[in-house]
Amino acid sequence: METKIRFFNIPKDSFFLFGPRGTGKSLWLRNCFPDSLYIDLLSPEVFRAYVAFPERLEALIEGNPGKKDIIIDEVQKVPEVLSIVHKMIEKDKSLRFVLTGSSPRKLKRAGVDLLGGRASVKTLHPFMAAELGRDFKIEIALEQGLLPIVWGARNTRETLNAYIDLYLREEVKMEGLVRNIGAFTRFLEAISFSHGTVLSLNPISRECEVERKTVEGYLNVLEDLLLAYRLPVFSKKAKRHLVQHPKFYFFDAGVFQTLRPRGPLDSPQEVGGAVLEGLVAQHLRAFQAYLGEKIDLYYWRTKSGVEVDFIVYGPETFLAIEVKSSRNVHATDLKGLLSFKEDYPQASLLMLYRGRERLRIGDVLCLPCEEFLAALDPRKALPDFFRT
Repeated sequence: METKIRFFNIPKDSFFLFGPRGTGKSLWLRNCFPDSLYIDLLSPEVFRAYVAFPERLEALIEGNPGKKDIIIDEVQKVPEVLSIVHKMIEKDKSLRFVLTGSSPRKLKRAGVDLLGGRASVKTLHPFMAAELGRDFKIEIALEQGLLPIVWGARNTRETLNAYIDLYLREEVKMEGLVRNIGAFTRFLEAISFSHGTVLSLNPISRECEVERKTVEGYLNVLEDLLLAYRLPVFSKKAKRHLVQHPKFYFFDAGVFQTLRPRGPLDSPQEVGGAVLEGLVAQHLRAFQAYLGEKIDLYYWRTKSGVEVDFIVYGPETFLAIEVKSSRNVHATDLKGLLSFKEDYPQASLLMLYRGRERLRIGDVLCLPCEEFLAALDPRKALPDFFRT
């Protein structure tokens, strides 16, 4: 597959670049920094050399004075090199380090403080629709997700299965993140039913036959590896009794599709709705990460069960978004948005659906989901529907 332009803005100074494996960090860096010093800690030979002698990094930099960009790929493999990085940043302000990783967890466990603020922390996400341009097809994205490693594969299902196995084998088992890999595998299957729903750990604990504390630990592993995240409740100046638990999402629609078991009791609408909502969520998170201005993401749900899927909140943005996998908009679909508007009249209301027409129903703008995803381009001004 041809190289796609990514929306990530390169900082002028040193930075960490985190993201799950397969998001294209290494390929993107090689294209953006063709003349850099490149240290690949996934290479067994390079890994052994730096584990034994982290000071080798200083000698390498001193031996190549013309190289001002230094990339250390998968830095969590040898966190000891960060003390050398810290030293070299203080010594030579013209150096720019790019430190990539798929797991900040090991850095935290090693007591590393991410260079005490001397390097910013950035993230790279799966493809966005606008990055793929004309190649983006929502039906394909819903089925296989938007991981670059999967998007360019011949057999996407086989690649996704291998991807999950890679994390279980290399990131979880070999790194000793969990003691019982069998229980963790059952947990992955069980928590896949929580994708796009309010998270409750007790049912998962019972299904996996492990303690709730263990399930919480497993969930932290998923989040530390950037494979999943929790979306908090929007409760600013709340006028109603709201739920307290966050919603849960896997970071990519294809990963969710691979982990979610199917059975005769599963309706296509139920699974399809969760996949579409997750696809919108991953776009909003990528847009949030790449956008120059700060926006925060939430969801809203009252204790009586009235819900809005996403709340986008920022200095110039207050947007409530509901996602429906149906091809028509019904009055009942607008209930959550209209209830939110009663409490927050300043908010703009947006319904995303699988139809083809842009509609205005009272205060609610109804957009085809594909049109919305294509409009999320952080290089451009915020779309009109994002502004209050």
